[in-house]
Amino acid sequence: MTAAGPAAGPTAGRTAGGTAGTAGTATGPAAGVAGGASDASERAASRLVAGLPPTPAVWCSGLRKRYGRRSAVDDVSLEVGRGEVVGLLGPNGAGKTTVIKMLLGLVHPDAGEVMLLGRPATDPASRARVGYLPELFRYQPWLSATEVLALHVRLAGAAVTAREQLDCLELVGLAGRAGDRVGGFSKGMQQRLGLAVALVARPELVVLDEPTSALDPVGRVDVRDIVLELTSRDVAVLLNSHLIGEVERVCDRVVILDRGRVAASGTLAELLGQRQLRLQLTDLSPAAEARLAATGAVERAGDWFTVALAAEDLGTAAPDLVRDLVTMGARVHAVEPARISLEERLLGILRAEPEARPGDDRGDDARDGPEDGPDDGPGGAR
Repeated sequence: MTAAGPAAGPTAGRTAGGTAGTAGTATGPAAGVAGGASDASERAASRLVAGLPPTPAVWCSGLRKRYGRRSAVDDVSLEVGRGEVVGLLGPNGAGKTTVIKMLLGLVHPDAGEVMLLGRPATDPASRARVGYLPELFRYQPWLSATEVLALHVRLAGAAVTAREQLDCLELVGLAGRAGDRVGGFSKGMQQRLGLAVALVARPELVVLDEPTSALDPVGRVDVRDIVLELTSRDVAVLLNSHLIGEVERVCDRVVILDRGRVAASGTLAELLGQRQLRLQLTDLSPAAEARLAATGAVERAGDWFTVALAAEDLGTAAPDLVRDLVTMGARVHAVEPARISLEERLLGILRAEPEARPGDDRGDDARDGPEDGPDDGPGGAR
């Protein structure tokens, strides 16, 4: 092979003779023109691609999974945009963890497609920039927190310095316990360490399965702040949590699963509906009552009035209404913004009469599938 390269040139030259030389002289400028045209086309294509929106961090369509006769996930489709926080909600057995594991390639779907960070989920490279905190995990108890982090950095094949690893431990509040063995950590401390492992390789997508399950109120606030900080760096987050208040505080959109299907999805504004204003009023004149009615639909219970605000209101309707009521002689004792909570909306969806579903023989199952068990540990989804 080494000798074949040099021999070929002279032989070809002698065989073709002057004709080859002439052809070479003639094709040189032509090749240059063709090359310039090709470069221009590539630049034009690059500009066109640069103008396109980025691919979603997560995209899936028609995911299905059965375990024997039981359907765990049935036709689930969802999307998580770059820098977006999407919450997964639903009762036990709704299929949330199974969906997460199918997205990450830990469980093979019976049907459906998954894309992670612009790549098919069947490509291992799609998971190289994904951080994952499973609901259940365990570490080798003889390792220190620093050693656990270093181990997962090596497994992820990421170039993360020791200083960055310590910064990650500091981010989750474990800097003071970096050298301590994990076997002596409380559940809350192990949860913090799991979060550090999920974040240490600088992921573009973070999947958190019940990240605050063992944390105290301070720890929950810390996780919330970390999630918000991730989105400021355009990192996408898929959050599965039973703590509805946390989901309501940090999520841009919510997907509600029930019996393996998407029961509802959308932004919080879309799911929670119209905003309302509750006012406690006395000395209400006919003119003041007309002013209330002009704002929106009014419901009255004693001296409490609930007024529906327009969807396009930019925050001026409430102060303008209160100002006008006072001007008209009404006494305003209390003003409270009101809107159905996410918990109320979730319960309303789950308590609604379910549609008849052929083959729906899930039964009262409190698990997402037989694959749900302790994981070896969180970190980059590999």
